[in-house]
Amino acid sequence: MMESTDSFSPLDSYDRKILARLAQDGRQPVTALARAVGLSKSPCQMRVKRLQEKGYILGFRAILNPAKLGQDHISFTEVRLNDTRESALRAFNAAVIAVPEIEQCHMIAGSFDYLLKVRTRNIHAYRRILGEVISKLPHVASSSTHVSMEAVKDSVFQG
Repeated sequence: MMESTDSFSPLDSYDRKILARLAQDGRQPVTALARAVGLSKSPCQMRVKRLQEKGYILGFRAILNPAKLGQDHISFTEVRLNDTRESALRAFNAAVIAVPEIEQCHMIAGSFDYLLKVRTRNIHAYRRILGEVISKLPHVASSSTHVSMEAVKDSVFQG
């Protein structure tokens, strides 16, 4: 059951099937996609285009293998700021975007302000990024690190 708001248009079962299939394989030919969801090619193409225009599909990209690229060490870093006024948050957000090792950054409601997913080649590289980059981001008061031992579920890599 889908709720309806001004910025949200309901999806029917075909739309949901299309989105699920594209999430598994965004490069599949439209003919294969159409066959899999039970539509002919033209209506399927029109639906994909509409889903893109409405913002359900943000884009298509290659999913890289971090281990092959020597970037398979993942740490999650809790960050506490010494200032949480809007200007401080904007400064922190802008600075985080410029750090390629920070794969994700989430503002958190809780005992800390941000949770960063940091990807490096090893713990030594992470330690350098933490000491030389993360700790020097605007308004950082303290941080705490959690090292990932294994990704049990990662939707980017799950079909």
